[in-house]
Amino acid sequence: MMVRLTPFEARQWPPLALAYLGDAVLEISVRERILLSGSFRMNLVHRKTVRYVRASAQADAMIALESQLNGEEEAIYKRGRNAKPGHVRRNADLTEYRLATGFEALVGYLHLTDNQERLSWVLDTLYETVEGKETR
Repeated sequence: MMVRLTPFEARQWPPLALAYLGDAVLEISVRERILLSGSFRMNLVHRKTVRYVRASAQADAMIALESQLNGEEEAIYKRGRNAKPGHVRRNADLTEYRLATGFEALVGYLHLTDNQERLSWVLDTLYETVEGKETR
């Protein structure tokens, strides 16, 4: 059972810890969504999952969300975006990677504070962003 934190308590977490948790929350959400759609061939499930969890997809979703964040969410996002990671993947653009880290920090914060309405909005924006690009 997950213990939920107050916004104050969640703000005390280091931004990269929020991003680490947010990455896990995102991974489970995406996998669940894909499996619930009826996809059970694991190779296909993995390929579909990667479309949503890659840094470029999260960066695109963050750009779509940024102007609609409230003050608290914006502060969490910026802390995650501005955190200095120990490394950056070779195949990731630094700007995308930082935006994605901010996105994951926001997801982690919303999960910790049990703000399901805003978390669903953030995740839905990611899904819409990725799926919108695929239809173009």
